[in-house]
Amino acid sequence: MPSLMLLRASKWGRNYMNMNKITASELRRKYIEFFVSKGHKQVASASLIPENDPTVLFTTAGMHPLVPYLMGESHAQGQRLVDFQKCVRTDDIDEVGDAFHHTFFEMLGNWSLGDYFKKEAIEWSFEFLTDKKWLGLPLEKLAITCFEGDDNSPKDDESAGVWKNLGLADHKIVFLGKKDNWWGPAGETGPCGPDTEMFYFIGEGNPSKDSNPQTDEKNWVEIWNDVFMQYNKTADGNYEQLIQKNVDTGMGLERTLAVMNGFDDNYRTELFWPIIEKIEALSGKKYDESEKITVSMRIIADHLKASVMILGDDHAVAPSNVDQGYILRRLIRRAIRQAKQLGIERNFTAEVASVVVDLISDPYVELKNREAEIFDELKKEEEKFRMTLEKGEREFSKMAKDKNISGKEAFILFSTYGFPLEMTSEMAKEIGIEIDEKEFAEEFKKHQELSKTASAGRFKGGLADASEETKRLHTAAHLMLAALRKVLGNEVFQKGSNITPERLRFDFSHNEKMTDEQKAEVEKNVNEAIEKDYPVSCEEITLDEAKKIGAMGVFESKYGEKVKVYTVGEGDDIFSREICGGPHVTHTGELGKFRIKKEESSSAGVRRIKAVLE
Repeated sequence: MPSLMLLRASKWGRNYMNMNKITASELRRKYIEFFVSKGHKQVASASLIPENDPTVLFTTAGMHPLVPYLMGESHAQGQRLVDFQKCVRTDDIDEVGDAFHHTFFEMLGNWSLGDYFKKEAIEWSFEFLTDKKWLGLPLEKLAITCFEGDDNSPKDDESAGVWKNLGLADHKIVFLGKKDNWWGPAGETGPCGPDTEMFYFIGEGNPSKDSNPQTDEKNWVEIWNDVFMQYNKTADGNYEQLIQKNVDTGMGLERTLAVMNGFDDNYRTELFWPIIEKIEALSGKKYDESEKITVSMRIIADHLKASVMILGDDHAVAPSNVDQGYILRRLIRRAIRQAKQLGIERNFTAEVASVVVDLISDPYVELKNREAEIFDELKKEEEKFRMTLEKGEREFSKMAKDKNISGKEAFILFSTYGFPLEMTSEMAKEIGIEIDEKEFAEEFKKHQELSKTASAGRFKGGLADASEETKRLHTAAHLMLAALRKVLGNEVFQKGSNITPERLRFDFSHNEKMTDEQKAEVEKNVNEAIEKDYPVSCEEITLDEAKKIGAMGVFESKYGEKVKVYTVGEGDDIFSREICGGPHVTHTGELGKFRIKKEESSSAGVRRIKAVLE
């Protein structure tokens, strides 16, 4: 832990004088150490771009990459897991600018995959929060919420009972509905269940008996959430009991760090303050100069940090007008517009990004590996947007003269000047007018409110879908990667995939458009493997062992734990061998005929194939 003398000399500056309790790296370490002491195995953070899951655009929670295991698939590390996971949520992007909301955040999480349940999870949460060996938070500043029950699930008296046995007074336990105390599913379908949430009092002194997260919301901050996954929500909206009962917990690193160090503002912690100071230097303004300046600086810091994490991901995407690229573009452009309001007229995003990389590349080493690409993409997007921003704002002002902007006009701003609908709506809101979004949707339906789908769900299927169609396409993706490497060379690696029950989408590293002959050769290789009816087997081995036998790895971990390796073929006739979580078929003969429908560019150096099984 740095001393106060070191903090005074630090480039981080004046807001660190009170930070003498815990650092972000210490909080991550303590959390991992605590749950390892309770028999958990640490797993690495998954990519921000969900693999083989079309239901969301980004990894929105620590549980998201673990959905197959929450549904019953065995995990190579056993039934108790712990990690810190990078996450992106954009469903509440309009809330960014207050003291606590973020687009990118880190989630500390622990899981029970059919092992312990409510009692142990709550007791360990309580121990970690209150024991002086760990966080040592005072009991009198904690309050709890539990699920009040509805037609689908009963009132969670069991959780409340455990909290009472630990010393929580009745007035500190509040029962709330599904909107507040129910988690999931991550998409339209999948694991879900009631939760119990932990809140910390940030008001003056200690809370009164009348103060709780329901009656005195402004003075209570949620810091941890224990989800008890008892149900699977099906496509028809029913809630079925899961085969195994799971625990999924999540502690927000940013909020907990602020609470631990006495801040009522996440942006004053070490996770953001160096970014804020850089924005202060660029703008010549101070963070607390006015509410408007504070909000603008928070938005810039949050959005550019999120952009750096997306661009620096192992499965990075580039700014575009579709899917994750659309969200990334919106974040960058929203940050640029806020910077313009602060008087920052020159290109600045790469300078801020440099601070972000230095700040968080210790736990996420991939940022340093992709530093040049991050800066390059930001510079290109900033130059592109600045060329049209001034013209677009002038055009907006003309349209807004009669205090009305039609959906068609909003579409012109989007298509001609690169203004997302959300930005036009935001600018309109600032001067008290509304956009006809329905009319805009008619002009360009696929873009309307795309940001909300990042967390609200996009398509049916995904990781929670263990249907035969999904299994077949998942297995076909393995065959296709092996075939691509045979045809194009060993420089080909998987860069991402997206599978629905109808088709597979597969991104891979390659600099040139594939020829018709190359596509035909890949199809031939895959279909020959299908015709041979290879067995598909799975073994759980260490990462080093997987490397020794030549397994391809998409999610290679730095922790050296066991991984699942799926092999297509046997003996001397091995067609494919990959590290993967499943699910898969048992024989390739179950797949049918493989056909490539489209091959196109995804981003710089990355190609994309869309394929089907017939």
